Order: sequence, then C-alpha cells, then structure tokens
Amino acid sequence: MSGAQDAREEVRLLLDEGDPGAVLRRLRQDLDAFGTAELAGVFARLAERSGFDDLAESAGRVAADPADPQARYDFGYACVERGAAFAAVPVLRELREEAPGSPAVLRELVSALEDEERHDEAADALHRALEDGEAPLEDWPDRYLLGYNALLAGRVDLAAEVAAALAPPPDDAWLPARERLAAMVRRALAVRENGGLGPRDLRGWHFALTGGVLLERSPFGYDEGMNGRYAMAGDDHGACARALHRLIRVLDATGRRPDGVDLLPDRSSRALGLAAAGLLGVGAEPFAGARPGRLVVAYDLNDVRPEVVEALRERAPGQVLFERSTCWTGPPAVPADVTGWLAQAVRSPWAESMRLRPEGGVEPVPADDRPAEALAEEIIAAAAAPAELEAGGEQDGAPPFDPEEGLLAFATGAAGLWLTGSRPPMPSSGPVPSNRFA
Repeated sequence: MSGAQDAREEVRLLLDEGDPGAVLRRLRQDLDAFGTAELAGVFARLAERSGFDDLAESAGRVAADPADPQARYDFGYACVERGAAFAAVPVLRELREEAPGSPAVLRELVSALEDEERHDEAADALHRALEDGEAPLEDWPDRYLLGYNALLAGRVDLAAEVAAALAPPPDDAWLPARERLAAMVRRALAVRENGGLGPRDLRGWHFALTGGVLLERSPFGYDEGMNGRYAMAGDDHGACARALHRLIRVLDATGRRPDGVDLLPDRSSRALGLAAAGLLGVGAEPFAGARPGRLVVAYDLNDVRPEVVEALRERAPGQVLFERSTCWTGPPAVPADVTGWLAQAVRSPWAESMRLRPEGGVEPVPADDRPAEALAEEIIAAAAAPAELEAGGEQDGAPPFDPEEGLLAFATGAAGLWLTGSRPPMPSSGPVPSNRFA
C-alpha cells in the first residue's frame, strides 16, 4: 500500500472512530494524498457530526461535483470560517488557476494562507496579481493585505513601499488597519536601523508586530526550532519575581515608572499585581477602566474576562499593560506592552503539579489555594534571592542566555515608539518560527 493510500485508510478509520481532532491532524500531515472530491467527502462527514451546516452543505456539493466552481469557493470559504484554512488552500489554488481574474477567489486564498501564517505565499500571490494586472485589485483591501503579509513574512522593504503608496481608505472602517500597518512598519524600520530584525530576532520582531517589549527569551531548544519561545513551561515564584524585576528595570530605564497598579479580577493576575505593587512601592487598586500613568498587571490575558480585555484596547496616557505569560499559539485579543515570556502552555506556580520523591518516583503536589495576597508574598520573597533574577541562569560557567543588559539596551532604543497608539490584536507569530506541539 502506498503512502497516500495509507493516509486515506487511516483517515477513514479515524472518521469511523469519531475523533475529529485526530482526523484533522492526519489530514494536515498528508493533505496531498487527497483529491478535491475525497477531501470534501471527509469534511462533509466531519461537519455533519459537528453541526457545521454551512461546511457540511458546501462540502457535500463539492463531493458530488468537484468541477463546480461556486461549490469549491463556498467550501474554501467555509473551511476558513470554521478554522480549517489549511484544507481551503489547495482547493482555492486550483480554482484560482481556472479563474485568475477573480478578485474574490484571490482574496479568499490570501485569507486562508494568512490564517495558516503562510504570509510569504500570501504576499507572493497578491504581488504577482498586482504586477500582472490579471485581476481588478484595489488598495483596500488588496494592497493593504500585500503590505501586511509582506511585513509578517519579514519583507520590510516591500511592506514599507506598499504602506507609503496606499491611497486614503474609502471609508473610516479602514482607518484602524491603515494605522496598524503604518505603526508596524515604523517600528520595524526603527529596529532594523538599530541592527535588529534578523531571521531569529524574536525580541525585535515581537516589538515590530505588537509594540510590546519581550522580557525573556527561552534558551530551551533555541537551536532546535524554538528560537526563544517556550513550548510547555512550568512557572514558579522565582521566575515571576525575575519577570517583575526585569519589568521594573525596563520601566525605570524608559522613564515610565507608574503611579500605581491596577489589579485585574482573576486570582493569578491579582497575585502578580500585588507583588508588582509591593516591589514598586506603590498602591494597588482594582482595575476600573483606562487610567493614566497606571501599570495594569495580567498573568495570562486569555484568562481575563473578555469585557475587561476589551477595555484595554485603547490605552490611557502613560498606561502600561504587563502580561506575565503570553500564549503565542493563541494570542490574546489585546497584546501587552510588556510580556514576560512567550509560551504555548504554562503551569502557574500555584497550580497542581508533580514532584520527585526522595525514594524515587513522583507524587502529586496539590494546587495552592491560598488567597492572592499570600501568593504575592511568596513572589516578593523570591525577589530577594539574587540568583532568581537572571534569565537562563548560569550553566557550566557560561553567562546567562539572555542578559539583562541586552534587554535594557533594546528597551531604551525602542522607547520613542513604545506605548503609542491603540493595542490591535496580532494573531500571527510573524517571521520568526517556533515548533508547535499538539
């Protein structure tokens, strides 16, 4: 049996077992093994079981008649809307080859590629279409999407050229997008002028795309595909103390020491916020909307109520939003101005965990259910231990992996473009890749 036959047979078995997540993972691995009709047939079954009527209907039409262009377009559109953009790409590419003059097909293909973070391919598709004049493309959205995807692919000069040439948008709905692209380009050019934006410059690219300062790059798996991001991380009080220490050093170096701390409502954020207030020597109050000169502290913004996060989209003058751990595979709706580290999944210091027994083996450690005030005291106590305050620690006499001096030099160099404008979402990890884990 060939590899393609193996893949198709395995997908059929997984479908029969009723495991949609396993089906999608297997399809990603061997998407080329499936023709359009067969792929649509798989999605028709998946969508019917999941109650996705739009996807089930369009997939069924493609399975019945894979030559129907409208059915293929509707299927690609539904895949993107339902979070399966990877399956839309080959179908929409096939349709685009047949109808190169259709801007709707091109835009939906770009949308699918963008959702898959295949920004270089999205930019190439738009660039070729604009150069060849094969479709009636416009500044909004087409040239804007070219500039946006070019920047997320690391092509700074193309993005800057496109952004500078964009005509004023036809209505105010596009104004936030224009400002977002312009701000990202300004930051990218500034970082590059200071010698950054290499292919593995995670801190520089993080600032260019989100406007946030990354406090710590991970040494684990750095040369094996992680490039400074964490995969699964176990946090502890000392690491939280280190993040707050670095945050305070950045605030002092940039002249942004806050008047007080605003506490977000979840226990983890409250604990970290109280610790920050204690280390800064300022007062702490519950978050009550945007207030100038305040430090807003979050442990993980994805754990904060959506209406509270939305209230952080527009910043007050001098307000700084700090997030201890940012999920880079599922970024929050509002990016932080300072983030402790980028991780795919994190176990907080007070979550249930495991520890080694002296006699061998492991045993569970129950979650720490004490109030936030007690957790904050633990973090403040850890901050008194100097060994906790260097990222990466000492290994075999080598210097720390990510020394504080480099962070502070970056922060002071970027200060002129930091804490400006709103906080639009950034769903992409940008041009610096990292290994993802299921």
